Amino acid sequence: MNGNIKAKNLVDSLPVKTPIFVLDTLDYNIRLNFLANGDTSGKWPPKGPYPLPGAILPFYRIVAFYGNLYSKRMGILGEYPAAEMLEKLKKECQNWEKADSAFPVKPALHYIAVTAQTEGQNKNLRMPFHQIEKILSLANTIDALVFLDIQVGWSSLEVEIPKLEKFLKLPNVHLGIDPEFSMKSEILPGKQIGTFDAKDINYASKYLSNLVKKYQLTPKILVVHRFTKNMVTNVRSIKISPEVQFILDMDGFGTKELKKSTYQRHIFTEPVQFTGFKIFYKNDTKTSLKELYTPSELLKFIPRPIYIQYH
Repeated sequence: MNGNIKAKNLVDSLPVKTPIFVLDTLDYNIRLNFLANGDTSGKWPPKGPYPLPGAILPFYRIVAFYGNLYSKRMGILGEYPAAEMLEKLKKECQNWEKADSAFPVKPALHYIAVTAQTEGQNKNLRMPFHQIEKILSLANTIDALVFLDIQVGWSSLEVEIPKLEKFLKLPNVHLGIDPEFSMKSEILPGKQIGTFDAKDINYASKYLSNLVKKYQLTPKILVVHRFTKNMVTNVRSIKISPEVQFILDMDGFGTKELKKSTYQRHIFTEPVQFTGFKIFYKNDTKTSLKELYTPSELLKFIPRPIYIQYH
């Protein structure tokens, strides 16, 4: 009895620390199998290491609004006044939770922090830090995640990612990288679809992994956009670590049939870890049908996407 009292007094005297997370591996595996949605090809769920405790995926689904505060044409995030935009995001989150109550939803603001340009030495433009800080402030009002997206232009991830470390080291800030605007030759962004190799992606992942270790963070999330095969090369060489959760996001627009086909050809066939799906409020409705995919429709996909992005 005395030993138990002494032990309790010792625990009570310890300084307050960050809560210790525990990974529920059984729940993790059940959710991975659910996302695989009965796949019979043997591709899903892909094998990989368990994440560090405190991982967001696959315990939550992420629903994100994408864009830039300087442009109404780059996505819904910058199209409406902040309060109206956040209300629309909360409504989409509610729609997803209603469609799939097994996965609580984390709202997110996916902000293009480095935009591709046709002018300038590196053919990109970095957003001022005060704009990124505004996004962080908006996210805090609804307890949302933040993704900082990079369009490198003629630059590189090795140059651009470290410039954002002051934000990426924050617990709720994650990273997106866009191969479409990664030009490996002196072709202007937008004139040709760019590309990232597994080496580029592994650099980004390793950088995030080191941040997690350095600052004792829960796992970071890395989103890579894709709608053509050549946008991401050597997919099988992409490395997965316990510190970083990887999402390959189907970023194409068009008819439902085209988008589903793109998902099947460029997401389903080359599994990495988790999948995402992008919905364009405007570009997806320029067809005669003018229909957007609903949550219930996307939940029938193999695999089911865990990250949903609205443009």
